[in-house]
Amino acid sequence: MESAEQIPKFTAMIICTVLGFIPILIWGYIFFRKHHEYKKVILITFIGGIVSVTPLLVYKYLWQFFPWINAFLWTRSINTDLLGLSGFILIPLPVLVTFMVVGIIEEVSKVLSVRLVDNGIIKHIDDAISLCIIAALGFAFIENIIYFYNISQIRGVHQLAGPFIFRSIFSTFAHIMFSGIFGYFLGVAYFADPIYQEESRKNQHHIIKWLHKHLHFKKVVLFRDEKILEGLLIASGLHAFFNIFLEMGWTYLIIPFLFMGYLILNYLFKKKENLKNYGRFLPERAKD
Repeated sequence: MESAEQIPKFTAMIICTVLGFIPILIWGYIFFRKHHEYKKVILITFIGGIVSVTPLLVYKYLWQFFPWINAFLWTRSINTDLLGLSGFILIPLPVLVTFMVVGIIEEVSKVLSVRLVDNGIIKHIDDAISLCIIAALGFAFIENIIYFYNISQIRGVHQLAGPFIFRSIFSTFAHIMFSGIFGYFLGVAYFADPIYQEESRKNQHHIIKWLHKHLHFKKVVLFRDEKILEGLLIASGLHAFFNIFLEMGWTYLIIPFLFMGYLILNYLFKKKENLKNYGRFLPERAKD
C-alpha cells in the first residue's frame, strides 16, 4: 500500500486541491445554478471567502509565540459541565467556550469578506444570504484543502476517501448553513431603516424604544446592531455545537442537526420580504 512518503508533497497538494473543490462546485451549482448573470460577483465573493481564512490561520499560528491567546489553553481552567441531560450528554464548559470563540472568528471573517466586496450589490435580504453562502464556500474550500493535506501527510492519500465524503456532504453544508443564517440577519441590518419603521408601526421592539427614550440611542442604529449581534451569536453557536459534536464523537447528532439547519435556511430563503427591494441602509440616514 502506498504511504504518505511515497507521494511528493506537490502532488499531494494538487490532489487535495481537486478534492477540496469538488464539493464546492457541487454545492455552488445547487445554490446558484439560476444566477448566471452574477458570475463576476460570485467569483469576487468566493475569493473573499478564501481570504477570510487568514485571520483564523494567523490566530492559530500566533499560539506558538503567545500561548495565552490559545482559547483551548485558557479554557482548561474551567472545570464545569455546562449542559447535561440526565447524565447522558455532558458538554464541558471549556469545550463550548473554545468552539464559540473559534466560531465567532470564522463567522466574522466570512461576513467581513462580504462587506468588503459589496459595492451596492445587495438590493434584497436574499442577496445578503446568497453572498454569505458564497463566502462560506470559499472558506470551506481552503479548509478542505488544509484538512485533506494534513491527512495525506500523516496517513497517506489513500486514506482520504472517508474524510472526503464526510466533508463534502456534512462539513461544507455546515458552513453554508451557518453563514446563510448569518446572512439573513446581515440583510435585515442592511435595510434596518425601512424594516424598523415597518415593524415599529406594528408596536414591536419595546426595548429599543425604551433605550431611545431614556438613553437617547438612535432606534434604527440599535435595531441594526441588534440584528448583527443576533445573527453572529446564532451562527457562532450553531458552529460551536457542530464542532462539539465532532470533538465529542457524537456523529449521530450531525444529520438531524444539519437537517434542522436546512429547514431554517430554506425557510429564510422563502420569506417573501427577502425579495423586497428596500434600497441601501446608510447610517447617516438613520432616523431618531
